[in-house]
Amino acid sequence: MIKERINKLRELMRKNKIDAYVVLSTDPHASEYVPALWQRRAWLSGFDGSAGDVVVTMKKAGLWTDSRYFLQAEQQLQGTGIDLYKAGLPETPDMLTFLKQELNEGQTVGIDPRVISYQQASQWQKELALRKIKMKFLEENLVDALWEDQPEMPQDPIMVWEDKYAGESVESKLARIRQKMAEKGCQTHVLTQLDAIAWTFNIRSRDVDYNPVVIAYAVITEDEAELFVHKKKVTRALKKHLKGLAKIRHYDNFKKRLLKLARRKTRVWLDGSSVNYWVAMLLQKRCELFLEESPVTLFKAIKNETELAGMRACHIRDGVAMVRFLKWLEENVPQGGVTEMSAAQRLEKFRAEQSLYQGPSFETISAYGEHGAIVHYACSPETDVELKPEGIYLIDSGGQYLDGTTDITRTLALGEPTEEQRDRFTRILKGHIDLAIASFPVGTQGIQLDTLARKALWEIGQNYGHGTGHGVGAFLSVHEGPQGISFYRGIGVPLEVGMVCSNEPGFYKAGEYGMRVENLIVVVKDEQKSSKEWSFLKFENLTYCPIDLKLVDLNLLTREEIDYLNAYHKKVYDILAPYLKKEERQWLKEKTQPV
Repeated sequence: MIKERINKLRELMRKNKIDAYVVLSTDPHASEYVPALWQRRAWLSGFDGSAGDVVVTMKKAGLWTDSRYFLQAEQQLQGTGIDLYKAGLPETPDMLTFLKQELNEGQTVGIDPRVISYQQASQWQKELALRKIKMKFLEENLVDALWEDQPEMPQDPIMVWEDKYAGESVESKLARIRQKMAEKGCQTHVLTQLDAIAWTFNIRSRDVDYNPVVIAYAVITEDEAELFVHKKKVTRALKKHLKGLAKIRHYDNFKKRLLKLARRKTRVWLDGSSVNYWVAMLLQKRCELFLEESPVTLFKAIKNETELAGMRACHIRDGVAMVRFLKWLEENVPQGGVTEMSAAQRLEKFRAEQSLYQGPSFETISAYGEHGAIVHYACSPETDVELKPEGIYLIDSGGQYLDGTTDITRTLALGEPTEEQRDRFTRILKGHIDLAIASFPVGTQGIQLDTLARKALWEIGQNYGHGTGHGVGAFLSVHEGPQGISFYRGIGVPLEVGMVCSNEPGFYKAGEYGMRVENLIVVVKDEQKSSKEWSFLKFENLTYCPIDLKLVDLNLLTREEIDYLNAYHKKVYDILAPYLKKEERQWLKEKTQPV
């Protein structure tokens, strides 16, 4: 089937007189999680990881993805005729280098201008022109032309996210954006990223799996705002919510609005890293483009007190669900019949019992044994296996609640762990704790703290191929920027009070097991360390759930780390116990005993 789709794509390429076609995994809004109707790369290649891009020439087809997905991609690309290019490895050419190697002078690369950023498209045009290779921006996406049963645009109604959760009105947010526009001399700001639009207008929906966002565009000028959404999604509540603040337009009229904007000379602010080439292409003939990160990105990342109160509250409810799940798992695995999928479904059931729950914040990673070594493994009927009272089980999951977003990973020894497993787990736990207790001066960036989480693994020549921490939204995307604790994400962005990140070092042994310990943490002021000369920051845990002590080798922990673990477990019990039944409290008491 995949080979047939590639062949049909090549026929369309001939008709359009292009020699290579690029299928990026994103959408017109630079989304990480893409709505079903725009999951073109997955449909064309059969690889359904969240990150990956495809290039098809007349003779070759390749898929580029990062180390999180190497094992999954190898499995899913078997027999398709699509080669795997392991991005980030020294021997792997990137897509642009591949195109320059494969194409000759005078040949053409085709792409949909809506799914490539302005920055990337400009760079590719410049680089390819040096080799006299042309780029052709096609009005129609060629995958769409082939995809007969392509899903339709979601029509779920738009929900108003009340101020009691948001902590700031739309009027206030628009005023802050306009103030930044004035500072930069911009008369218009065009917003294309879905989470930025959801934040600005205090709206949510179900257009993208796991992300409560609305497929939309927005245009904000000095005296008006326009929200472009599908009319079927508009409710009376939305009209009332935005009355006098923003005009509601049809999503399909966005192009017409851009062309109207382009008819007069004006300075337009576009988010340079995310805006697609199509938007910039329509505006750049007459408008002056100001390409800089949208002010919304940082506004959204720094949570206000209402949002933080919601995040703290939803994490307590989420912790209750996790305790019930872990107790259930311990009692039922020895009896047999529990599988990766049924375990994930049971956890979802426990979360669904909690108030304000809206659904998972991402696809649960329920990974037993060797599946745990696949960093972003997704269990399916084809891969599902039974959990047995032996080996290592990793469960990475999260919930969307009206008052916040959660993301937690716990690793469990279902039997007696090996000496190596205890060593590796304790080393990632050391990294997790050393990051959690860090105190750092204002202005510190996440990349400067990343080493703390890796040091214990580096000491034995080990590492992990993903970031240590990503930003998290408030009832929004589970991955958000600009901050991160990573070599890969959030470089150059200082951590600020109110930013929420994950803390998730891991270890993966291909073909055997994977381990990760993840809590969400929020940046707060370190009053104890701060002085007149220096202002210091630290982290506060949001996540409360026991850590499997069977996997801990106390000989590897320092006194400070042991004290932290005991204090954390005491807090887990003290915070969650009031919400648990008697037998659940007893179980939790045993799991949080001091060591």
